[in-house]
Amino acid sequence: MPTTPAVPGGKRPTLADVAARAGVSTALVSIVMRGAKGASAATRERVQEAAREIGYRPDARARLLRSHRSRLLGVQFGLQHPFHTDLVEGIYAAAEPAGYQIALSAVTAGRGEQRAVETLLADRCEALILLGPQAPAARLADLAGQFPVVSVARRLRPAVPGLEVVRTADDKGARQAVDHLVALGHRDIAHIDGGRAPGAADRRRGYRTAMNRHGLSDHIRVLPGGLTEEEGAEAARTLADTHPRPTAVLAFNDRCATGVLDIFLRSGIAVPGDISVVGFDDSHLARLSHIDLTTVGQDIPRLASLAVARAVARLDGDQVPAGEQIIAPHLVVRGTTAPPR
Repeated sequence: MPTTPAVPGGKRPTLADVAARAGVSTALVSIVMRGAKGASAATRERVQEAAREIGYRPDARARLLRSHRSRLLGVQFGLQHPFHTDLVEGIYAAAEPAGYQIALSAVTAGRGEQRAVETLLADRCEALILLGPQAPAARLADLAGQFPVVSVARRLRPAVPGLEVVRTADDKGARQAVDHLVALGHRDIAHIDGGRAPGAADRRRGYRTAMNRHGLSDHIRVLPGGLTEEEGAEAARTLADTHPRPTAVLAFNDRCATGVLDIFLRSGIAVPGDISVVGFDDSHLARLSHIDLTTVGQDIPRLASLAVARAVARLDGDQVPAGEQIIAPHLVVRGTTAPPR
């Protein structure tokens, strides 16, 4: 039986091609393909056999467009963020059982958030899920006034009317990291900051709160950092030249922590022998065997499923809980933390 389209010129087979192959009208093929009443069992079998022979597949997107529904959820994500990659995987897993497909639009060094969103809207996405958006609150409010919009992994104060927010309790995660290090015996614990990145202010506050609670206010040390390996590496170079050096470091995220690990390795600073390192996110990067990073885990399946559920509920006109949905983090202990020497 042919497995490639058996139509002139190799074009994608159409309903008319199936009708010609089966010897029936195009309208009757349409009835069969829609599963509607009006065709006998024998006719249905003949039409379906003809469709298989010429490789015809119903165009679900075209059918949805005719019904004025795309059933597309647009997802804006950062191409270079492993955490966003993991979230996208979770969003796919949550959207398909709900009857929705995903359209992706990446934010890169040369492609900003506005362009990413414009592309999704041009694709007729019915709702937007924005991963770690950095757009001003006014821009988010404008979008939320036109479409259902869900922001993931960003705290917004004050709240933006109409905008759904799903995020991790970042401050709690930073406190868990400091508590873990203090329990191991560390006192001189530094924090590599995330600057203006989503979640950075909460993680910074959580670090300070935990240090103060443990009576370590004199040891508080916040270094400029960021989301990337290079920003983590730059902070690590500063730490490597510092005397006395802190015995532990909490990095803004796993990428930042990876840059820290690289510089310490090159500088002959043993991890965790000389200094312990903790990341944040528990992305797939942290789970690589040669990195084996202790980190604060975000519940990625839960964040993804809640984001999809909120978008779909808004599209269906269902009531959703008011306010943010905040998910608790959890510490994941691996090989980069140990008691200080």
